[in-house]
Amino acid sequence: MLNINDLKFDPAGLIPAAVTDAVNGKLLTLAYMNRESLRLTMAEGRTVFWSRSRGELWRKGETSGNIQRVVTIRADCDRDALEISVIKDGPACHTGADSCFNDELYASDALSAFSADRLYDMLLGRRANPKDGSYTSYLFEKGLDKILKKIGEESTEVIIAAKSNDRAETIYELADLAYHAMVLMAQSGITPDDIRRELASRHIVDNKIKQEKMT
Repeated sequence: MLNINDLKFDPAGLIPAAVTDAVNGKLLTLAYMNRESLRLTMAEGRTVFWSRSRGELWRKGETSGNIQRVVTIRADCDRDALEISVIKDGPACHTGADSCFNDELYASDALSAFSADRLYDMLLGRRANPKDGSYTSYLFEKGLDKILKKIGEESTEVIIAAKSNDRAETIYELADLAYHAMVLMAQSGITPDDIRRELASRHIVDNKIKQEKMT
C-alpha cells in the first residue's frame, strides 16, 4: 500500500483530488490537497482540502453540514493525482447541486445513454441557470405550488390511461409523472440517491420479515 511520501505534489505542494460518489461512481468535484490536508483526511475519515483562493485548509461541510465521509483514496499510475471515493451527507457543490459538474458542454447523440441521474443533473442545471423557452425553467420559476399542481394532473392522467387498459398511453403518462416528480425532487433538494437509499431500506426490511416468517 502507498503512503503519502510516494505521491508527487506539484511545485506549490498540491495534488489534484477527484472526488467521486461511492454509491453511483458520479464525479462530484475536483479539489486540491497538500500533505497536511491529506493527512487530516486520512486521520478524520472525511475530506479536508486546501483552498487555493483562501490559502487555508478547508474541511468540506464544516459550515454547510455537507460532509463527505471517505471510503477509499487511490492514486493514479503516475501518483500525481488522487481519486477519493466518498459517501456524502448532502450536495457536493456550493450551489446546492448534487455535483459540481452539471453544465454540459458536449454530448454525443449516438453514445449518450439516458439515465435518471443525467435527467436529474439537467434539472439542477436548469434550476441554477434558467434558460429562456425551457419548460423546466418555467416550472422552477413558478415554484412549488405549480410543480405540485402538475404532479396532481399527471397522476390523474396515469389513472385514466391505466383504467382504459391503454398500455402505450399509460407508459407516456407515467413518463410525464416521473419527470414532474423529479422536478419536485430537484426543487426540494431530494436526490436520486435519497430515493435509492429509501427503497434499499425497504428491501432490507422485507428480507428480514421473510426470514422471520421462515423461522
